[in-house]
Amino acid sequence: MTTPLTVDQLQPRLQQLTVIDVRSPGEFAGGHIPGAHNVPLDQLSQALPALRAAATRGELAITCASGARAGNACEQLSAAGISALLISGGTAAWTAGGHQLNKVPGQKVRWAMDRQVRMVAGSLVLAGVVVDVAVPGVRWVSAAVGFGLLFSAATNTCAMGAMLGKLPYNRPRNSGAAFEATLAELHGGK
Repeated sequence: MTTPLTVDQLQPRLQQLTVIDVRSPGEFAGGHIPGAHNVPLDQLSQALPALRAAATRGELAITCASGARAGNACEQLSAAGISALLISGGTAAWTAGGHQLNKVPGQKVRWAMDRQVRMVAGSLVLAGVVVDVAVPGVRWVSAAVGFGLLFSAATNTCAMGAMLGKLPYNRPRNSGAAFEATLAELHGGK
């Protein structure tokens, strides 16, 4: 079961909750709620045993940039029998509430995934329209991107975001080791 949690409700309970940030490692490195653990959405199923163990010790609170990916994660957790709180508005709401984000030292700030998706989708649409002048029919690339965006909105999924999340740009050095350390920490305690 998923219960919404506002940042005003989260702040005083931060030490009692296990906060899970489901953004890409690159986004997480650029700024996250203090004490949050990074479990990227595309690796959530691999982390279920560790998350189940953490949930036996206390409540989980799930976040992302704005709430969409966290909502998806909460649905997956609920389907696996793990209850979680959904942090309404994600890290955007956290910073809008005047709270600071922690950053991973030495990591470059990455664009938020939704911004990366808008950049790639817009570039593909523009390229399809421009190239269609020389190669008729290429405009269908733009139509396909438009359909993908509509499908993404209707299903609350994002294939392009999932693909972009796998790029080296969004997986800083040592992100695999950091993920394994996170799983071990979730298994053993805060």
